[in-house]
Amino acid sequence: MRLLYKKTFKKQYQNLPPVIKKRTGEKLNLLLSNFHHPSLQTKKMKGHEDIWEVKISRSYRFTLQIKGDAYILRKIGKHEILRKP
Repeated sequence: MRLLYKKTFKKQYQNLPPVIKKRTGEKLNLLLSNFHHPSLQTKKMKGHEDIWEVKISRSYRFTLQIKGDAYILRKIGKHEILRKP
């Protein structure tokens, strides 16, 4: 699998605290090696059939879609991003 980044994700990522950026990198590596790794707490979003949510920390998440051999990273941030993934 490979990672693709939406412009929104890139913009939101730039505004994250350094510790969350570091954890995001760790989570993305886990995602690439094991989509169902327990620490990712990966789950489909209710009401959005093709969008997944991944836990970075207690307060931060990112959303993604799976298309072919790619994870398309959509949004990243605090829980508020989950309202419009």
